[in-house]
Amino acid sequence: MNSYDDKIKNRIKRLEGQLRGIMKMMEEGKDCKSVITQLSAVRSGVDRSIGLIVSQNLINCIREAEGDENAMNDSIKEAVNLFVKSR
Repeated sequence: MNSYDDKIKNRIKRLEGQLRGIMKMMEEGKDCKSVITQLSAVRSGVDRSIGLIVSQNLINCIREAEGDENAMNDSIKEAVNLFVKSR
């Protein structure tokens, strides 16, 4: 089981707040350029969050491999695949 530090949880909470703000903008009929700008910011934040989670997981997997080159290579491949699938 993975553990997620407060830093990443706070990032997700900020994204949640941004999404609520976007919904409010839409309900208030704000122009599409403003809504899209905010949606792009959320997408960027999600991408950065994914990158952090993948890198933290990779670091943990490499530590657990304890010098086993095959296990380290497998961890790196898995991390790359996770990141690529998220795109």
